[in-house]
Amino acid sequence: MVNDSDSLKVEARAPARYETIRQVLEDAIASRKVPHGLVLVEGPLAQLFGTSRVPVRQALSLLHDQGLITRFEGRGFIVARQNEEVEPLRIALTRSVLGLDQQRELVDTRSTGEKLLQSLQEALSTCMVFGHYQLNEAQAAEFYNVSRNSIRESLMRLRDKGLVEKEPYSQWLAGPLTAREITDHYEIRASLESAALRKAAPHLPQQQILDNLQRLDQVEGKRVSSAELELVEDDLHLFCLEPAGNRTMMEILRQSQSPLIVTRIFYEMLAIPIDDAIVKEHRLVYEMLLKGSWDLAAMGLREHLERSQIRTLQKLKVLSVLPVPELPPYLLRLS
Repeated sequence: MVNDSDSLKVEARAPARYETIRQVLEDAIASRKVPHGLVLVEGPLAQLFGTSRVPVRQALSLLHDQGLITRFEGRGFIVARQNEEVEPLRIALTRSVLGLDQQRELVDTRSTGEKLLQSLQEALSTCMVFGHYQLNEAQAAEFYNVSRNSIRESLMRLRDKGLVEKEPYSQWLAGPLTAREITDHYEIRASLESAALRKAAPHLPQQQILDNLQRLDQVEGKRVSSAELELVEDDLHLFCLEPAGNRTMMEILRQSQSPLIVTRIFYEMLAIPIDDAIVKEHRLVYEMLLKGSWDLAAMGLREHLERSQIRTLQKLKVLSVLPVPELPPYLLRLS
């Protein structure tokens, strides 16, 4: 959710990797998740964080300056205060040992272009739910500290996804996402996705279906992040359809994903658990696929999309009475 403009900055304005690593380790030490006396060595930490040794070395140096770790006779640093007598604990440095989330991405290793695209996509997909907006290229370039060409290239990609539009010699425009548009998208999806699944079903690996079911179990009854929700939706509505082998159909379906924006923003703003109906309907399709009942799976997918249309329109009504979230300054509301 676009609540704080600072969170939208790309790498040029984001914390350096060494600072991210320092903060992660500082939090782990301060919360006492890290065993006292643990030996911290550059190499294993670099592998854990997915970076080179340089940012790890900088992070450890800063932690040492803070007095959270200290040097000792062995290689690396030890989690202890200066001159504190403590037995060095030399064990493998894993997420569990450092008390870190097993799923969390510790360091964002995406390129600046990837971060820019993601940030613009989140901003545009949010604003279009709340009205009609104009995007100013020059202000966006200044906001992200990148060139206008970089902004334009990202916007061209997002235009292909249906998130923004532009006529020759005119401004970039986004939204509004209306009930009529949502209905149109669902009609397209209900027709094409069910046909694509029937064609793809015989070629779907059983393990892929089982993995998708496991992911459903992990989110059922829980509040989910945007990334988790997107993955659950993509599992069924994109990845399970790709074996159909119709690239044109898949491109049309990718351009008809706008209704998912409503669902994402709805859960982000209200901070409530994922709807049980979504999980149950997805699970029913997967169970039919595992049984080889491909016609029933396709029918179940179509019924799921028809019910999703109703739920999405209800969510859009709820969002219409909520305050517009803070948006970046390069977006000007037209109506």
